[in-house]
Amino acid sequence: MTEPIDYEEVAKQAYSSSFHFQRVFSILCGFTLGEYIRMRRLSLAGSELTASAIRVIDAAVKYGYDSSESFSRAFTRFHGVTPSQAKHGGAALKSFSPLSVKLILDGGNTMDYRIETMGAFQLICKKKQVSGKEEMTTEEITRFWQACNTDGTIPALCKFIPADNVFGNCIVGACFGKDAADSEFPYAVGAHYNGMPVAEEGLAVVEIPAHTYVAFPCVGSMPEAFERLYQQIYSEFFPTSEYQPCGGTDFEVYPSADVNNPNYTCEIWIAVEKK
Repeated sequence: MTEPIDYEEVAKQAYSSSFHFQRVFSILCGFTLGEYIRMRRLSLAGSELTASAIRVIDAAVKYGYDSSESFSRAFTRFHGVTPSQAKHGGAALKSFSPLSVKLILDGGNTMDYRIETMGAFQLICKKKQVSGKEEMTTEEITRFWQACNTDGTIPALCKFIPADNVFGNCIVGACFGKDAADSEFPYAVGAHYNGMPVAEEGLAVVEIPAHTYVAFPCVGSMPEAFERLYQQIYSEFFPTSEYQPCGGTDFEVYPSADVNNPNYTCEIWIAVEKK
């Protein structure tokens, strides 16, 4: 924790791409890789400041901060007291324990899914580059959907949906596989494309290659239902399935904008390959 941490190298140790590792880490743990590292470092810094004669500036450098000011701000947000108060003793600090992997008896749950084998098709969409450093930025994507709902993007996309729409007359969120060299990943709001001429600004047609998908129905209000299902997919389905994610384009399939309905039903499609 006191050394520079290369996210690409961390992912290699888990036999994964950096993008996929950070995404699954966040889904399973409930916080991002960056948040975990920051909280562990601040927890260790608090212990060292109270138990040794280390100076605040030296602690800042040791735990990865460029200045004592940035360290003090992060330390205060996490612990609720300043580094100087921690050094003087008697301050209440927070401890953030390291993650550990344990073998436990779990599961016994039923998951509905189906396998979809899809040929190549075209997606018409509005794309956005989303920060990939902290895995998927949910707030950024939520704001993007809100903008698409208010700026006319969704009605424009609906005009291009063909009668034989592979997603059943739905709008989709598309999470494209990320190049390991990029710091961002492309996300899109789109629909199956019927080939009609596109005059609307901001819309692009993207070729989606042939893939096998595992499609999971999701029932409940968003985003809580999605978060629960994603965690179940990666903690229960993939560890015991003959399939694994292949890094292709994944889809969130939405039939309407009524996402706050407790009975709302949508789907998650994950591109897979056999192990």
